[in-house]
Amino acid sequence: MTAIERSRVVAVVGTGTMGQGIAQVALVAGHPVRLYDALPGRAQQAAEAVAARLDRLAEKGRLDTVARDSAKARLLPAAELSELADAALVVEAVLEQLAVKQELFTALEDIVADDCLLATNTSSLSVTAVAGALRHPGRFVGLHFFNPAPLLPLVEVVSGHATEETTAARAWATAAAWGKTPVRCADTPGFIVNRVARPYYAEALRLYEERAADPATIDAVLRESGGFKMGPFELTDLIGQDVNEAVTRSVWESFFQDVRFTPSLAQRRLVESGGLGRKSGRGWFSYEDGAPAPVPHTAPPADPPSSVVVQGELFAAAAVLPELIEETGIEVIRKEDHFPGLPGLLELPCGTPLLLTSGEAGDTFDLPLIHFDLALDYRTATRIALAPSATVAGESLRTAVGLFQALGKQVSVIADVPGMIVGRTVAMLVDFALDAQARGVASAEDIDTAMRLGVNYPRGPLDWGGELGAGRTLHLLERLHVEYPSGRYAASQALRRRAAAEAVSSERTGS
Repeated sequence: MTAIERSRVVAVVGTGTMGQGIAQVALVAGHPVRLYDALPGRAQQAAEAVAARLDRLAEKGRLDTVARDSAKARLLPAAELSELADAALVVEAVLEQLAVKQELFTALEDIVADDCLLATNTSSLSVTAVAGALRHPGRFVGLHFFNPAPLLPLVEVVSGHATEETTAARAWATAAAWGKTPVRCADTPGFIVNRVARPYYAEALRLYEERAADPATIDAVLRESGGFKMGPFELTDLIGQDVNEAVTRSVWESFFQDVRFTPSLAQRRLVESGGLGRKSGRGWFSYEDGAPAPVPHTAPPADPPSSVVVQGELFAAAAVLPELIEETGIEVIRKEDHFPGLPGLLELPCGTPLLLTSGEAGDTFDLPLIHFDLALDYRTATRIALAPSATVAGESLRTAVGLFQALGKQVSVIADVPGMIVGRTVAMLVDFALDAQARGVASAEDIDTAMRLGVNYPRGPLDWGGELGAGRTLHLLERLHVEYPSGRYAASQALRRRAAAEAVSSERTGS
């Protein structure tokens, strides 16, 4: 299916930040663009704002002056909805209210030609529901851009219940022609990104509510160990606590209050107190003039051990740790089954084992031990979280801290919580992604692409899950489910089936 011809008009209804951004994208791609807003004078103001941004792009050398002048000449504000009659595509970016959107599109049906595509930029409403009021819902599609639309490459192309394949295919091709990276998805709550991303915020809030660590520390561990660009607390402060909480609540209600999507009481109280984030000057952190930057808990310097015992093979990315330890000059001694029944681990000279988190709290075991958190890449990670069980001696903990400091890592000691920070967050992201794939929300490739480009994840969750292994991920969630038997951590059927298939494959290959 071919994209809409560049000579054809693209209309944008709604002239807020998203509407202006979408108009700019279509202009730079070569289309004539008409801007319309129901409030008198707003379309003209928006056109002037878009033109000013084009000027700034030209000043910075990101757009040549000929292209800028041509784009500005193709940008026209519309005083009446009827002026959109010759549009080949209308993209709506108005209030997130179903009745408002339905009224707009029913009016547009009487104005535009039969071959005009109608698209909504909604992030929280059902595309099917918006199209439900139309006589010809087959030409209706979701085109969900991410803010700021001119900069972020991802566009979710959402097919409602009645969307025709040719409509979705043409919308996808058009977004691609505009230089975006479109992904196809079904009309389910949250689409891809806002559905799969929920655990990133939810687990951080849960950890805070459990007093596992403070917001600055949780953010730092997810950034510096997990490889995420921003921690969930600073990210929701940027998004707006009210906006993030509203999206969470919308997805939760759309899934009939499924416990896996339950909103956070702590976040609700923050919103009720007026702590909306950067825009209000205060959220999880303060943004007043002169306010200090958030400081994560970091353990003071400690002496490393002279040697470490390695039992078995450490799992996934942690397999590189013995090599990193040897590179520091610390002696690595290999022993098999030094702690029968435990998986691959590191043992300190005092006899305390260090285990990669696998979902159990340390106190589940009958001996003092220290869990260390999952890292995206232990060689490049700059911070590691440690969780000692209650019976670990202070000197043993200091030695463990010194070991990871010798590897060039800052160390955050957190409470002994199941799954720790990165481990439980990534396990939930993997499970949500597998569940979305199994339910036909989107393909595996599109899910990973959406999460990398839409929210800047360091890896797609399905790719990351492939490295961790379905069995390991399932074990972690099953242990969390034992600790928190609410159903929140009940693994999806998709993960269970993947783990079973993985086990059969391992038996056949003898690995």
